Amino acid sequence: MSPRVLLLLALAGAAPAATLAAPASAPPAMLTVTIDQAKVAQLPAGTRTLVVGNPAIADVTMLKGGAAMVVTGKGYGLTNLIALDAQGNIIDEKSIAVEAAKAVLVVQRGNERESYWCNPLCMPTVQVGDDNTAFTTASGQVTAHSSLAGGASASKPSN
Repeated sequence: MSPRVLLLLALAGAAPAATLAAPASAPPAMLTVTIDQAKVAQLPAGTRTLVVGNPAIADVTMLKGGAAMVVTGKGYGLTNLIALDAQGNIIDEKSIAVEAAKAVLVVQRGNERESYWCNPLCMPTVQVGDDNTAFTTASGQVTAHSSLAGGASASKPSN
């Protein structure tokens, strides 16, 4: 056999052994959640502590019993989640991607941006990234509406 064939055979035989001897670390699993929504996800057995890389992007709450967690999208972006056991050992790591709602219409007027929820009529909604005026106006209206609704149920008719 030629030296070239021997080299190819040696490389072919060595490749699986090298792969087994030094496995590449697998990328962490991806958990995707929509902004302002929550998702329930399972936790590995033995999880005692959860660490979130950036709590401005996602909030994570472990449910009683430690078998599951609730992940809430707070801001757009990517962060990570690390699950630790009682001794502080890492038992799992995930990436959390927070994405925009798919049913929101975004209107861009120059540098100003407004968001609308359209189902079937379009109504203003508050989304991270909206123009400050549009965001403040819509969120103020939502807050005022909630106050009125809460006050109406708690108020008693006057005589």
